[in-house]
Amino acid sequence: MGIKENIEEIKSKIPSEVQLLAVSKTKPIEALEEAYAAGMREFGENKVQELLAKEEIFHKDVKWHLIGHLQTNKVKYLVDKVHLIHSLDSIKLLEEIEKVYEKNEKTANTLIQINIGREESKSGILEENLNEFIEAIEECNHILVKGIMVIIPKGNEESNRYYFKKTKGIFDELKCKKFKNISMDILSMGMTNDYMTAIEEGSTLVRVGTGIFGERNYNV
Repeated sequence: MGIKENIEEIKSKIPSEVQLLAVSKTKPIEALEEAYAAGMREFGENKVQELLAKEEIFHKDVKWHLIGHLQTNKVKYLVDKVHLIHSLDSIKLLEEIEKVYEKNEKTANTLIQINIGREESKSGILEENLNEFIEAIEECNHILVKGIMVIIPKGNEESNRYYFKKTKGIFDELKCKKFKNISMDILSMGMTNDYMTAIEEGSTLVRVGTGIFGERNYNV
């Protein structure tokens, strides 16, 4: 199946209120054009450099999401370029985003990335450090947190469901509280192989790359 058919199939399976994000990292503009022609307007990139290169030459009504780890020295390039940063994962990064966006008199929309599987290879805030992180977010004036993002450990459906359920529990707990800078509107969890399970467990945004663009490796 082609990109258009893949998108149509996914959209037919997921509820209308769940947002589909096309993960376009390493994919050429031609592939993104096909997705755009099929109605996609939200694209996710892992690397700042690639996001900027595509943003410059692609349709201006597209919303770009940064879903990969963000280095502090790259924050300054994202002002006015990115719709949502999914990977707010440390106080150091929080402070840099606040500093850069204050200087530009802008506000950054972000998601807290939680390391739900406590994997050393993955970025994200550990659950026990969340309260301290939230206190730091509440002291900011140029950052809004719109929800939570997780990348769960590789596993079977049972373990996937466990981590999705656990994340949804944190999401619901925070949703019940009142904050200045934090609202729980977006729960970004689920990718090509597990997005239906993620939706069953409460995901509101799924990040699909291979399921849209196919397995082919592109050289960029």
